[in-house]
Amino acid sequence: MDDMQNTKSEYRLEMTGISKSFGIVSVLKDVNLRVKHGEIHALLGENGAGKSTLMKILSGVHQRDTGRVLLNGEEIHPKNTHEGRVMGISVVYQELSLINDLSVAENIYLHKLGASKFWMNWKEITKDAQELINSLGFDIDASATVRNLSIVQKQVVEIAKAISEDTKVLVLDEPTTVFDPTDTQKLFDNLFKLRERGISIIYISHHLEEIFKIADTVTVLKDGVDTGSMPVSETDADAVIRLMIGRELKDMFPPRNIKVGNEAIFEVKDLTAKNTLVHNVSFSVKPGEVLGIAGLGGSGRTETAKLIFGADKKKSGSIFLNGKEIQTKSPADAVKQEIGLVCEDRKEEGVFLPLSIRKNISVTNFKSISNRFGFINVEKEYAKVQELIEKLNIKTPSSGVPVENLSGGNQQKVALAKWLSIDSKVIIIDEPTRGVDVGAKVEIYNLINEVAKRGVGVVVISSDMPEIMGIADRILVMYKGTIYGELPKEKFSEENILRYAIGKPLKN
Repeated sequence: MDDMQNTKSEYRLEMTGISKSFGIVSVLKDVNLRVKHGEIHALLGENGAGKSTLMKILSGVHQRDTGRVLLNGEEIHPKNTHEGRVMGISVVYQELSLINDLSVAENIYLHKLGASKFWMNWKEITKDAQELINSLGFDIDASATVRNLSIVQKQVVEIAKAISEDTKVLVLDEPTTVFDPTDTQKLFDNLFKLRERGISIIYISHHLEEIFKIADTVTVLKDGVDTGSMPVSETDADAVIRLMIGRELKDMFPPRNIKVGNEAIFEVKDLTAKNTLVHNVSFSVKPGEVLGIAGLGGSGRTETAKLIFGADKKKSGSIFLNGKEIQTKSPADAVKQEIGLVCEDRKEEGVFLPLSIRKNISVTNFKSISNRFGFINVEKEYAKVQELIEKLNIKTPSSGVPVENLSGGNQQKVALAKWLSIDSKVIIIDEPTRGVDVGAKVEIYNLINEVAKRGVGVVVISSDMPEIMGIADRILVMYKGTIYGELPKEKFSEENILRYAIGKPLKN
Protein backbone atom coordinates (compact mmCIF):
# COMPACT_ATOMS: atom_id res chain seq x y z
CA MET A 1 0.00 0.00 0.00
CA ASP A 2 3.09 2.28 0.04
CA ASP A 3 2.46 3.50 -3.50
CA MET A 4 -0.87 4.92 -2.42
CA GLN A 5 0.81 6.98 0.25
CA ASN A 6 3.64 8.17 -1.98
CA THR A 7 1.50 9.62 -4.77
CA LYS A 8 -1.13 12.32 -4.97
CA SER A 9 -2.77 10.66 -7.97
CA GLU A 10 -6.17 9.08 -7.42
CA TYR A 11 -5.20 6.48 -10.02
CA ARG A 12 -2.53 3.80 -10.01
CA LEU A 13 -2.63 3.76 -13.83
CA GLU A 14 -3.75 6.38 -16.35
CA MET A 15 -3.69 5.77 -20.11
CA THR A 16 -5.00 8.84 -21.92
CA GLY A 17 -5.41 9.64 -25.62
CA ILE A 18 -3.82 6.34 -26.69
CA SER A 19 -3.78 5.78 -30.46
CA LYS A 20 -2.05 3.02 -32.40
CA SER A 21 -1.97 2.05 -36.08
CA PHE A 22 -0.29 -0.83 -37.86
CA GLY A 23 0.36 0.43 -41.37
CA ILE A 24 -2.90 1.84 -42.67
CA VAL A 25 -4.97 -0.08 -40.11
CA SER A 26 -6.00 2.02 -37.11
CA VAL A 27 -6.38 -0.24 -34.06
CA LEU A 28 -6.77 2.26 -31.21
CA LYS A 29 -8.20 5.76 -31.47
CA ASP A 30 -7.80 8.19 -28.54
CA VAL A 31 -8.48 5.52 -25.88
CA ASN A 32 -8.61 6.37 -22.17
CA LEU A 33 -8.26 3.88 -19.31
CA ARG A 34 -7.94 4.89 -15.66
CA VAL A 35 -7.43 2.27 -12.95
CA LYS A 36 -7.51 3.09 -9.23
CA HIS A 37 -5.20 1.71 -6.53
CA GLY A 38 -6.33 -1.70 -5.32
CA GLU A 39 -9.29 -2.17 -7.65
CA ILE A 40 -10.35 -4.88 -10.08
CA HIS A 41 -11.04 -3.10 -13.36
CA ALA A 42 -12.77 -5.07 -16.12
CA LEU A 43 -11.76 -4.32 -19.71
CA LEU A 44 -14.36 -5.60 -22.16
CA GLY A 45 -14.93 -5.62 -25.90
CA GLU A 46 -15.45 -7.89 -28.87
CA ASN A 47 -12.51 -9.69 -30.45
CA GLY A 48 -10.53 -7.15 -32.42
CA ALA A 49 -11.81 -4.24 -30.30
CA GLY A 50 -8.24 -3.36 -29.29
CA LYS A 51 -8.02 -4.78 -25.74
CA SER A 52 -4.86 -6.82 -26.29
CA THR A 53 -3.16 -4.01 -28.24
CA LEU A 54 -3.86 -1.56 -25.40
CA MET A 55 -2.36 -3.99 -22.87
CA LYS A 56 0.66 -4.59 -25.10
CA ILE A 57 1.27 -0.85 -25.16
CA LEU A 58 1.05 -0.81 -21.37
CA SER A 59 3.53 -3.67 -20.98
CA GLY A 60 6.03 -2.49 -23.61
CA VAL A 61 5.34 -4.96 -26.43
CA HIS A 62 4.10 -2.12 -28.68
CA GLN A 63 4.88 1.59 -28.61
CA ARG A 64 1.99 4.04 -28.69
CA ASP A 65 1.65 6.50 -31.58
CA THR A 66 0.04 9.17 -29.39
CA GLY A 67 -1.08 9.55 -25.79
CA ARG A 68 0.36 9.25 -22.29
CA VAL A 69 0.79 6.39 -19.82
CA LEU A 70 1.14 7.36 -16.15
CA LEU A 71 1.98 4.93 -13.35
CA ASN A 72 1.51 6.37 -9.85
CA GLY A 73 1.32 9.82 -11.42
CA GLU A 74 4.60 9.56 -13.36
CA GLU A 75 4.78 9.09 -17.13
CA ILE A 76 6.37 5.83 -18.26
CA HIS A 77 7.69 4.61 -21.63
CA PRO A 78 8.41 0.85 -21.37
CA LYS A 79 10.32 -0.12 -24.52
CA ASN A 80 9.93 -3.88 -23.96
CA THR A 81 8.27 -6.33 -21.58
CA HIS A 82 11.35 -6.53 -19.37
CA GLU A 83 11.17 -2.79 -18.72
CA GLY A 84 7.44 -3.12 -18.12
CA ARG A 85 7.96 -5.85 -15.52
CA VAL A 86 10.67 -3.82 -13.76
CA MET A 87 8.16 -0.97 -13.52
CA GLY A 88 5.68 -3.36 -11.89
CA ILE A 89 3.44 -4.29 -14.85
CA SER A 90 2.73 -8.03 -15.16
CA VAL A 91 0.56 -9.50 -17.92
CA VAL A 92 -0.87 -13.00 -18.18
CA TYR A 93 -1.92 -13.29 -21.81
CA GLN A 94 -4.68 -15.51 -23.11
CA GLU A 95 -2.07 -17.33 -25.19
CA LEU A 96 0.36 -18.80 -22.69
CA SER A 97 4.06 -17.93 -22.92
CA LEU A 98 5.69 -20.61 -20.78
CA ILE A 99 8.80 -22.54 -21.81
CA ASN A 100 7.60 -26.13 -22.08
CA ASP A 101 10.96 -27.81 -21.45
CA LEU A 102 11.68 -25.97 -18.19
CA SER A 103 10.25 -26.83 -14.80
CA VAL A 104 7.41 -24.98 -13.11
CA ALA A 105 9.88 -23.33 -10.72
CA GLU A 106 12.22 -22.29 -13.53
CA ASN A 107 9.33 -20.69 -15.43
CA ILE A 108 8.08 -18.82 -12.37
CA TYR A 109 11.50 -17.42 -11.47
CA LEU A 110 12.90 -17.11 -14.99
CA HIS A 111 13.52 -13.38 -14.37
CA LYS A 112 15.85 -14.29 -11.49
CA LEU A 113 17.90 -16.91 -13.31
CA GLY A 114 21.40 -15.57 -13.85
CA ALA A 115 21.02 -12.92 -11.13
CA SER A 116 23.81 -14.60 -9.19
CA LYS A 117 27.30 -14.50 -10.68
CA PHE A 118 28.24 -17.81 -9.10
CA TRP A 119 25.49 -20.39 -8.77
CA MET A 120 21.74 -20.88 -8.47
CA ASN A 121 20.24 -22.39 -5.36
CA TRP A 122 17.82 -24.70 -7.19
CA LYS A 123 16.54 -26.22 -3.98
CA GLU A 124 15.54 -22.79 -2.66
CA ILE A 125 14.02 -21.68 -5.98
CA THR A 126 11.90 -24.84 -6.18
CA LYS A 127 10.88 -24.45 -2.52
CA ASP A 128 9.83 -20.81 -3.07
CA ALA A 129 7.89 -21.75 -6.20
CA GLN A 130 6.13 -24.58 -4.38
CA GLU A 131 5.11 -22.26 -1.54
CA LEU A 132 3.77 -19.73 -4.04
CA ILE A 133 1.75 -22.38 -5.90
CA ASN A 134 0.43 -23.76 -2.60
CA SER A 135 -0.58 -20.25 -1.46
CA LEU A 136 -2.79 -20.03 -4.56
CA GLY A 137 -4.57 -23.20 -3.47
CA PHE A 138 -3.57 -25.41 -6.41
CA ASP A 139 -1.88 -28.81 -6.33
CA ILE A 140 1.00 -28.57 -8.81
CA ASP A 141 4.52 -29.98 -8.37
CA ALA A 142 7.00 -27.11 -8.74
CA SER A 143 9.67 -29.50 -10.04
CA ALA A 144 7.43 -30.87 -12.82
CA THR A 145 8.23 -30.10 -16.45
CA VAL A 146 5.70 -27.63 -17.85
CA ARG A 147 5.17 -29.74 -20.98
CA ASN A 148 3.52 -32.42 -18.84
CA LEU A 149 0.97 -30.08 -17.23
CA SER A 150 -2.66 -29.65 -18.23
CA ILE A 151 -3.68 -26.33 -19.75
CA VAL A 152 -5.40 -25.38 -16.48
CA GLN A 153 -2.19 -26.02 -14.54
CA LYS A 154 -0.20 -24.01 -17.09
CA GLN A 155 -2.56 -21.08 -16.61
CA VAL A 156 -1.96 -21.24 -12.83
CA VAL A 157 1.82 -21.24 -13.40
CA GLU A 158 1.45 -18.12 -15.59
CA ILE A 159 -0.44 -16.36 -12.80
CA ALA A 160 2.13 -17.46 -10.18
CA LYS A 161 4.90 -16.18 -12.46
CA ALA A 162 3.19 -12.81 -12.76
CA ILE A 163 2.72 -12.26 -9.02
CA SER A 164 6.21 -13.55 -8.12
CA GLU A 165 7.56 -10.09 -9.00
CA ASP A 166 6.91 -6.71 -7.38
CA THR A 167 3.64 -6.27 -9.26
CA LYS A 168 1.75 -2.99 -9.14
CA VAL A 169 -0.59 -3.64 -12.08
CA LEU A 170 -1.61 -7.21 -12.92
CA VAL A 171 -3.33 -7.81 -16.26
CA LEU A 172 -5.26 -11.06 -16.72
CA ASP A 173 -6.46 -11.82 -20.25
CA GLU A 174 -9.23 -14.46 -20.22
CA PRO A 175 -7.78 -16.32 -17.20
CA THR A 176 -10.72 -18.69 -16.58
CA THR A 177 -11.53 -19.98 -20.07
CA VAL A 178 -10.47 -23.54 -19.19
CA PHE A 179 -11.18 -23.38 -15.45
CA ASP A 180 -14.00 -25.31 -13.85
CA PRO A 181 -16.16 -23.51 -11.24
CA THR A 182 -13.99 -24.67 -8.32
CA ASP A 183 -10.75 -23.42 -9.90
CA THR A 184 -12.46 -20.18 -10.95
CA GLN A 185 -13.52 -19.49 -7.37
CA LYS A 186 -9.95 -20.16 -6.17
CA LEU A 187 -8.70 -17.59 -8.66
CA PHE A 188 -11.29 -15.05 -7.53
CA ASP A 189 -10.31 -15.55 -3.88
CA ASN A 190 -6.68 -14.87 -4.82
CA LEU A 191 -7.63 -11.74 -6.77
CA PHE A 192 -9.49 -10.39 -3.74
CA LYS A 193 -6.33 -10.96 -1.63
CA LEU A 194 -4.20 -9.13 -4.21
CA ARG A 195 -6.69 -6.28 -4.25
CA GLU A 196 -6.41 -6.02 -0.46
CA ARG A 197 -2.63 -5.69 -0.88
CA GLY A 198 -3.23 -2.63 -3.09
CA ILE A 199 -2.43 -4.32 -6.40
CA SER A 200 -4.48 -2.97 -9.31
CA ILE A 201 -5.94 -5.70 -11.51
CA ILE A 202 -7.08 -5.28 -15.11
CA TYR A 203 -9.38 -8.21 -15.86
CA ILE A 204 -10.25 -9.08 -19.47
CA SER A 205 -13.04 -11.61 -19.90
CA HIS A 206 -15.93 -12.52 -22.18
CA HIS A 207 -17.75 -14.11 -19.24
CA LEU A 208 -19.96 -11.23 -18.18
CA GLU A 209 -21.19 -13.06 -15.09
CA GLU A 210 -17.59 -13.00 -13.78
CA ILE A 211 -17.38 -9.24 -14.19
CA PHE A 212 -20.41 -8.68 -11.98
CA LYS A 213 -18.98 -11.02 -9.34
CA ILE A 214 -15.53 -9.52 -8.95
CA ALA A 215 -14.99 -6.19 -10.74
CA ASP A 216 -15.27 -2.72 -9.23
CA THR A 217 -15.21 -0.78 -12.51
CA VAL A 218 -15.72 -1.65 -16.18
CA THR A 219 -14.36 0.00 -19.34
CA VAL A 220 -15.67 -1.07 -22.76
CA LEU A 221 -13.84 -0.87 -26.11
CA LYS A 222 -15.53 -1.10 -29.51
CA ASP A 223 -13.61 -0.89 -32.79
CA GLY A 224 -10.60 0.70 -31.08
CA VAL A 225 -12.60 3.38 -29.22
CA ASP A 226 -13.58 3.42 -25.54
CA THR A 227 -17.37 3.59 -25.48
CA GLY A 228 -17.86 3.88 -21.74
CA SER A 229 -16.41 3.48 -18.25
CA MET A 230 -18.51 3.11 -15.11
CA PRO A 231 -18.74 1.44 -11.68
CA VAL A 232 -20.03 -2.12 -12.05
CA SER A 233 -22.65 -1.38 -9.38
CA GLU A 234 -24.21 1.21 -11.70
CA THR A 235 -24.68 -0.95 -14.79
CA ASP A 236 -25.93 -4.38 -15.92
CA ALA A 237 -25.13 -7.03 -18.53
CA ASP A 238 -27.55 -5.66 -21.14
CA ALA A 239 -26.04 -2.18 -20.95
CA VAL A 240 -22.50 -3.56 -21.23
CA ILE A 241 -23.43 -5.70 -24.24
CA ARG A 242 -24.96 -2.68 -26.00
CA LEU A 243 -21.68 -0.79 -25.50
CA MET A 244 -19.68 -3.78 -26.78
CA ILE A 245 -21.59 -4.66 -29.92
CA GLY A 246 -23.84 -1.65 -30.49
CA ARG A 247 -27.04 -3.67 -30.30
CA GLU A 248 -29.14 -5.76 -27.95
CA LEU A 249 -28.14 -9.40 -27.74
CA LYS A 250 -31.21 -11.60 -27.80
CA ASP A 251 -31.36 -15.39 -27.95
CA MET A 252 -27.81 -16.00 -26.74
CA PHE A 253 -28.43 -19.69 -27.31
CA PRO A 254 -30.35 -20.06 -30.57
CA PRO A 255 -33.23 -22.58 -30.57
CA ARG A 256 -32.44 -26.07 -31.83
CA ASN A 257 -35.18 -27.13 -34.23
CA ILE A 258 -33.26 -30.10 -35.58
CA LYS A 259 -34.52 -33.61 -36.10
CA VAL A 260 -32.13 -35.97 -34.37
CA GLY A 261 -31.67 -39.40 -35.94
CA ASN A 262 -32.78 -42.62 -34.27
CA GLU A 263 -29.63 -44.71 -34.70
CA ALA A 264 -26.18 -43.78 -33.41
CA ILE A 265 -23.80 -42.41 -36.04
CA PHE A 266 -20.84 -42.68 -33.66
CA GLU A 267 -20.18 -44.87 -30.64
CA VAL A 268 -17.33 -45.66 -28.28
CA LYS A 269 -17.34 -48.71 -25.99
CA ASP A 270 -15.14 -49.24 -22.93
CA LEU A 271 -12.45 -46.90 -24.20
CA THR A 272 -9.35 -47.03 -21.98
CA ALA A 273 -6.11 -45.13 -22.52
CA LYS A 274 -2.55 -46.40 -22.23
CA ASN A 275 -0.97 -43.44 -20.49
CA THR A 276 -3.82 -41.18 -19.30
CA LEU A 277 -6.53 -41.49 -16.69
CA VAL A 278 -9.31 -42.33 -19.17
CA HIS A 279 -10.91 -45.72 -18.49
CA ASN A 280 -14.05 -47.57 -19.56
CA VAL A 281 -15.60 -44.60 -21.38
CA SER A 282 -18.72 -45.49 -23.34
CA PHE A 283 -21.16 -43.20 -25.15
CA SER A 284 -22.90 -42.68 -28.46
CA VAL A 285 -24.06 -39.70 -30.51
CA LYS A 286 -26.83 -39.61 -33.12
CA PRO A 287 -26.93 -37.72 -36.43
CA GLY A 288 -27.94 -34.12 -35.77
CA GLU A 289 -27.39 -34.44 -32.02
CA VAL A 290 -25.22 -32.07 -29.98
CA LEU A 291 -23.82 -34.14 -27.14
CA GLY A 292 -22.26 -32.14 -24.31
CA ILE A 293 -19.45 -33.44 -22.13
CA ALA A 294 -18.95 -31.64 -18.81
CA GLY A 295 -16.69 -32.25 -15.82
CA LEU A 296 -14.11 -30.59 -13.62
CA GLY A 297 -10.48 -30.00 -14.62
CA GLY A 298 -8.61 -33.31 -14.69
CA SER A 299 -11.77 -35.38 -15.19
CA GLY A 300 -10.51 -36.71 -18.53
CA ARG A 301 -12.69 -34.81 -21.01
CA THR A 302 -9.86 -33.55 -23.25
CA GLU A 303 -7.95 -36.83 -22.91
CA THR A 304 -11.04 -38.72 -24.13
CA ALA A 305 -11.23 -36.48 -27.22
CA LYS A 306 -7.54 -37.03 -27.99
CA LEU A 307 -7.94 -40.77 -27.50
CA ILE A 308 -10.80 -40.91 -30.01
CA PHE A 309 -8.83 -38.78 -32.47
CA GLY A 310 -5.74 -40.98 -32.25
CA ALA A 311 -3.55 -38.32 -30.64
CA ASP A 312 -3.28 -40.50 -27.51
CA LYS A 313 -2.89 -44.28 -27.61
CA LYS A 314 -5.64 -46.55 -26.41
CA LYS A 315 -5.14 -49.64 -24.28
CA SER A 316 -8.51 -51.19 -25.04
CA GLY A 317 -12.00 -50.43 -26.25
CA SER A 318 -13.77 -49.99 -29.57
CA ILE A 319 -14.92 -47.10 -31.79
CA PHE A 320 -17.81 -47.44 -34.23
CA LEU A 321 -18.88 -45.20 -37.11
CA ASN A 322 -22.26 -45.97 -38.71
CA GLY A 323 -22.24 -49.33 -36.92
CA LYS A 324 -18.87 -50.39 -38.30
CA GLU A 325 -15.81 -50.66 -36.08
CA ILE A 326 -12.98 -48.32 -37.11
CA GLN A 327 -9.38 -47.81 -36.04
CA THR A 328 -7.97 -44.37 -35.22
CA LYS A 329 -4.35 -45.10 -34.38
CA SER A 330 -3.33 -41.58 -35.41
CA PRO A 331 -4.96 -38.22 -36.22
CA ALA A 332 -4.44 -39.03 -39.91
CA ASP A 333 -6.60 -42.16 -39.46
CA ALA A 334 -9.30 -40.07 -37.77
CA VAL A 335 -9.33 -37.51 -40.59
CA LYS A 336 -9.64 -40.32 -43.18
CA GLN A 337 -12.65 -41.59 -41.24
CA GLU A 338 -14.08 -38.02 -41.43
CA ILE A 339 -13.74 -37.31 -37.72
CA GLY A 340 -12.73 -33.75 -36.79
CA LEU A 341 -11.30 -32.35 -33.55
CA VAL A 342 -11.14 -28.68 -32.56
CA CYS A 343 -8.59 -28.71 -29.72
CA GLU A 344 -8.90 -26.66 -26.52
CA ASP A 345 -5.34 -25.29 -26.87
CA ARG A 346 -5.52 -23.66 -30.30
CA LYS A 347 -2.03 -22.14 -30.08
CA GLU A 348 -0.29 -25.47 -29.48
CA GLU A 349 -2.60 -27.84 -31.36
CA GLY A 350 -5.43 -26.04 -33.15
CA VAL A 351 -3.83 -23.82 -35.78
CA PHE A 352 -0.54 -23.26 -37.61
CA LEU A 353 0.24 -19.76 -36.35
CA PRO A 354 2.79 -18.66 -39.01
CA LEU A 355 0.63 -19.86 -41.92
CA SER A 356 -2.11 -17.84 -43.57
CA ILE A 357 -5.81 -18.16 -42.78
CA ARG A 358 -6.30 -19.72 -46.21
CA LYS A 359 -3.69 -22.44 -45.66
CA ASN A 360 -5.00 -23.21 -42.17
CA ILE A 361 -8.55 -23.68 -43.43
CA SER A 362 -7.54 -25.62 -46.54
CA VAL A 363 -5.17 -28.05 -44.81
CA THR A 364 -7.97 -30.52 -44.00
CA ASN A 365 -9.69 -30.14 -47.36
CA PHE A 366 -7.13 -30.60 -50.13
CA LYS A 367 -9.17 -33.46 -51.58
CA SER A 368 -12.21 -31.34 -52.45
CA ILE A 369 -10.22 -28.38 -53.82
CA SER A 370 -7.82 -30.42 -55.97
CA ASN A 371 -8.32 -31.75 -59.49
CA ARG A 372 -7.87 -35.39 -60.46
CA PHE A 373 -4.14 -34.85 -61.00
CA GLY A 374 -3.67 -33.59 -57.43
CA PHE A 375 -3.22 -29.88 -58.26
CA ILE A 376 -5.08 -27.36 -56.11
CA ASN A 377 -7.79 -25.40 -57.87
CA VAL A 378 -6.81 -21.99 -56.49
CA GLU A 379 -10.07 -20.34 -57.55
CA LYS A 380 -12.09 -23.04 -55.77
CA GLU A 381 -9.88 -22.79 -52.69
CA TYR A 382 -10.26 -19.01 -52.44
CA ALA A 383 -14.04 -19.24 -52.85
CA LYS A 384 -14.39 -21.92 -50.15
CA VAL A 385 -12.14 -20.07 -47.70
CA GLN A 386 -13.83 -16.72 -48.32
CA GLU A 387 -17.24 -18.31 -47.75
CA LEU A 388 -16.10 -19.55 -44.30
CA ILE A 389 -14.44 -16.24 -43.40
CA GLU A 390 -17.73 -14.48 -44.06
CA LYS A 391 -19.84 -17.14 -42.37
CA LEU A 392 -17.77 -17.06 -39.18
CA ASN A 393 -17.25 -13.29 -39.40
CA ILE A 394 -13.46 -13.67 -39.10
CA LYS A 395 -12.10 -10.13 -38.85
CA THR A 396 -9.27 -9.90 -41.38
CA PRO A 397 -8.42 -7.78 -44.44
CA SER A 398 -7.68 -10.93 -46.47
CA SER A 399 -7.31 -14.71 -46.30
CA GLY A 400 -3.55 -14.31 -46.76
CA VAL A 401 -3.01 -12.84 -43.28
CA PRO A 402 -0.96 -15.12 -40.95
CA VAL A 403 -3.12 -16.57 -38.17
CA GLU A 404 -0.64 -15.33 -35.55
CA ASN A 405 -1.69 -11.76 -36.45
CA LEU A 406 -5.32 -12.39 -35.50
CA SER A 407 -6.94 -11.84 -32.11
CA GLY A 408 -7.44 -14.93 -29.94
CA GLY A 409 -11.13 -15.20 -30.76
CA ASN A 410 -10.52 -14.98 -34.49
CA GLN A 411 -7.85 -17.68 -34.19
CA GLN A 412 -10.52 -19.86 -32.57
CA LYS A 413 -12.81 -19.24 -35.53
CA VAL A 414 -10.06 -20.34 -37.94
CA ALA A 415 -9.59 -23.53 -35.88
CA LEU A 416 -13.32 -24.18 -36.29
CA ALA A 417 -13.35 -23.28 -39.99
CA LYS A 418 -10.64 -25.85 -40.65
CA TRP A 419 -13.06 -28.65 -39.77
CA LEU A 420 -16.20 -27.00 -41.08
CA SER A 421 -14.59 -26.95 -44.53
CA ILE A 422 -14.90 -30.72 -44.88
CA ASP A 423 -17.87 -33.06 -44.78
CA SER A 424 -17.13 -34.60 -41.38
CA LYS A 425 -19.41 -37.27 -40.00
CA VAL A 426 -18.42 -36.45 -36.42
CA ILE A 427 -16.91 -33.25 -35.00
CA ILE A 428 -15.56 -33.01 -31.46
CA ILE A 429 -15.21 -29.41 -30.29
CA ASP A 430 -13.22 -28.85 -27.10
CA GLU A 431 -14.03 -25.47 -25.47
CA PRO A 432 -15.71 -23.99 -28.60
CA THR A 433 -15.84 -20.38 -27.39
CA ARG A 434 -12.64 -20.13 -25.40
CA GLY A 435 -11.57 -16.49 -25.62
CA VAL A 436 -14.48 -15.55 -27.89
CA ASP A 437 -16.63 -12.46 -27.33
CA VAL A 438 -20.36 -12.58 -26.71
CA GLY A 439 -21.30 -11.59 -30.26
CA ALA A 440 -19.03 -14.21 -31.82
CA LYS A 441 -20.29 -16.87 -29.40
CA VAL A 442 -23.75 -16.63 -30.94
CA GLU A 443 -22.20 -17.01 -34.42
CA ILE A 444 -20.40 -20.17 -33.28
CA TYR A 445 -23.54 -21.60 -31.65
CA ASN A 446 -25.43 -20.99 -34.90
CA LEU A 447 -22.66 -22.77 -36.80
CA ILE A 448 -22.83 -25.75 -34.44
CA ASN A 449 -26.57 -25.91 -35.13
CA GLU A 450 -25.94 -25.65 -38.86
CA VAL A 451 -23.41 -28.50 -38.76
CA ALA A 452 -25.82 -30.66 -36.74
CA LYS A 453 -28.60 -29.90 -39.25
CA ARG A 454 -26.44 -31.57 -41.92
CA GLY A 455 -26.70 -34.82 -39.94
CA VAL A 456 -23.26 -34.58 -38.36
CA GLY A 457 -22.79 -35.93 -34.84
CA VAL A 458 -21.42 -33.06 -32.72
CA VAL A 459 -19.64 -33.58 -29.40
CA VAL A 460 -19.02 -30.38 -27.41
CA ILE A 461 -16.70 -30.32 -24.38
CA SER A 462 -17.11 -27.18 -22.29
CA SER A 463 -16.22 -25.83 -18.85
CA ASP A 464 -18.90 -23.14 -19.27
CA MET A 465 -22.03 -24.65 -17.70
CA PRO A 466 -24.54 -22.10 -19.08
CA GLU A 467 -23.02 -22.72 -22.52
CA ILE A 468 -23.20 -26.49 -22.42
CA MET A 469 -26.78 -26.38 -21.10
CA GLY A 470 -27.69 -23.84 -23.79
CA ILE A 471 -26.44 -25.78 -26.81
CA ALA A 472 -26.54 -29.50 -25.93
CA ASP A 473 -29.39 -31.98 -26.38
CA ARG A 474 -27.89 -34.27 -23.74
CA ILE A 475 -25.00 -33.90 -21.28
CA LEU A 476 -22.54 -36.53 -20.07
CA VAL A 477 -20.53 -35.68 -16.97
CA MET A 478 -17.05 -37.13 -16.42
CA TYR A 479 -15.46 -37.86 -13.06
CA LYS A 480 -12.02 -39.40 -12.49
CA GLY A 481 -11.59 -40.47 -16.10
CA THR A 482 -14.93 -42.06 -16.85
CA ILE A 483 -18.57 -41.14 -17.53
CA TYR A 484 -20.21 -40.75 -14.12
CA GLY A 485 -23.67 -39.56 -15.14
CA GLU A 486 -25.97 -38.55 -17.99
CA LEU A 487 -28.47 -35.69 -18.00
CA PRO A 488 -31.39 -35.38 -20.42
CA LYS A 489 -32.55 -31.86 -21.31
CA GLU A 490 -35.24 -31.76 -18.63
CA LYS A 491 -32.65 -32.37 -15.88
CA PHE A 492 -30.15 -29.72 -16.96
CA SER A 493 -29.02 -27.57 -14.02
CA GLU A 494 -25.70 -26.35 -12.67
CA GLU A 495 -26.36 -28.23 -9.44
CA ASN A 496 -26.94 -31.54 -11.24
CA ILE A 497 -23.82 -31.12 -13.38
CA LEU A 498 -21.70 -30.24 -10.33
CA ARG A 499 -23.04 -33.16 -8.29
CA TYR A 500 -22.04 -35.63 -10.99
CA ALA A 501 -18.73 -33.79 -11.52
CA ILE A 502 -17.71 -34.38 -7.89
CA GLY A 503 -18.88 -37.99 -7.87
CA LYS A 504 -22.21 -37.52 -6.07
CA PRO A 505 -25.59 -38.94 -7.14
CA LEU A 506 -28.44 -36.57 -7.94
CA LYS A 507 -30.91 -35.64 -5.25
CA ASN A 508 -34.32 -37.25 -5.56
